[in-house]
Amino acid sequence: MSETKTMSTNELEARLQKAENIRARDGVVWKDKFDRSATIAAARDMSDGSSVKLAGRVTALRWLGKLMFGRIYDIDGEIQFSMSREELGEENYKFMKANVDLGDFIGITGELYHTTAGELTVKVSHYDILSKALRPLPEKFHGLTDMETRYRQRYLDIISNEDTRRTMKMRFQMLRLIRDYLNDNGFIEVETPIMQVVASGAAARPFVTHHNALDADFYLRIAPELFLKQTIAAGFDRVFELGKNFRNEGMDAMHLQEFTMLEWYAAYWDFNKNIDFSWEMIQKIIMSLRGTLQIEYQGTRLDFSKYEKIDYTARMSELLGVDILEFDDAETLKSNLVAAGMFPAQELEPLKSVPAIVDYVFKRKVRDQIINPAIVYNYPAYMIPLARLNDADNRRIDIFQLIVCGAELIKAYSELVDPLQQRAAFEQQAKNKAAGDDEAFDLDEDFLRAMEHGMPPISGLGLGIDRFLSIVADAPTLRDVILFPIMK
Repeated sequence: MSETKTMSTNELEARLQKAENIRARDGVVWKDKFDRSATIAAARDMSDGSSVKLAGRVTALRWLGKLMFGRIYDIDGEIQFSMSREELGEENYKFMKANVDLGDFIGITGELYHTTAGELTVKVSHYDILSKALRPLPEKFHGLTDMETRYRQRYLDIISNEDTRRTMKMRFQMLRLIRDYLNDNGFIEVETPIMQVVASGAAARPFVTHHNALDADFYLRIAPELFLKQTIAAGFDRVFELGKNFRNEGMDAMHLQEFTMLEWYAAYWDFNKNIDFSWEMIQKIIMSLRGTLQIEYQGTRLDFSKYEKIDYTARMSELLGVDILEFDDAETLKSNLVAAGMFPAQELEPLKSVPAIVDYVFKRKVRDQIINPAIVYNYPAYMIPLARLNDADNRRIDIFQLIVCGAELIKAYSELVDPLQQRAAFEQQAKNKAAGDDEAFDLDEDFLRAMEHGMPPISGLGLGIDRFLSIVADAPTLRDVILFPIMK
């Protein structure tokens, strides 16, 4: 059952009556403004005797006869205030006591001082009732724990849980740090379409929506990749986008259908340059947000001062006992896995292509075992149709992933800019889709046309913001780091 108290008719009527009392006195219940002199956080840095005008939500009220103490809150903290019958006058003091409840917004004018207990307090000489709350705060306001309420009514969660406030503020700080890092290194932030004609840019099942004016179906983007590469073709050397992607797949602690991605593309870079550049950014963000590169995530100690390097092809070939670069038949591969006792046939049955099978094995047998940061590189070419083939061996691609705690944080590669190879890769994806792989890419003629007009060498990168933040903030699920997660 939700911890949010069901509001009784009597309680609503009582608050409505108080609103009418405020209207009768002030003319307006929900005021249009209040001229603050400082935020609560700024006031906490001021010296005793300073005059202030502060505003916030009332979170505590304690009446002691002719004296009362209360607290007001904003996103950066709380501050205590005191009122006395002598300072305010009999009528104003009684009106405050009779008509202000927890949850209301008030403005207070007064002077800072420290109580005998050492707490910074505003001695109020005047107050304004700014907004009447018709619903009360939760009964367990200090430490709301019901998960359903926390996700559905995130504003109550933020008011009542310091950990949630910290996490959400950390999220917005992380986004600012990312933008600062990229802007300082010559990147330009751009915007690309959310609704797209072709579902491409990643191996995922798309959402479909209908455009009434055009009477046509569109896909919600699964990745901005193809449009961002076209901006490189247009002459922008370094671009990035922070935005929402949508993938119509399963939900768990590390997967949501709507999520925030950072993607960037840089002309004249290869994937090795991207390793160095992105690792420096990761370390700077963690140091800024946590103050150390050794952090704890759900009881596990993680060390971001270094990373392990893992050769994907070598590790998977060793695991399977065959050279995975030679795989070309899905059914034969399934039979080998079943014969080796690695998976039951029923578990592999939904997988319809070699890339889907190999990826499944990697995730279950290798990725899940990686805890501390690891750069995984040297993948088979059939895994990523948009990545550049290795010049020395065209069965491989120049790609890396950063994996932490079994989760992919980064995927990046030297981009395929050869239009002939790209068309062939798209055609292979079409065969995979025809064979039943509903996560295979669609062929995008507009993108191929742009590539045929010429693209420079490019390296691109994708970073899952929600997933990265969940690890940095030590949050158990992605829902805990999203301001308003989707609820059924």
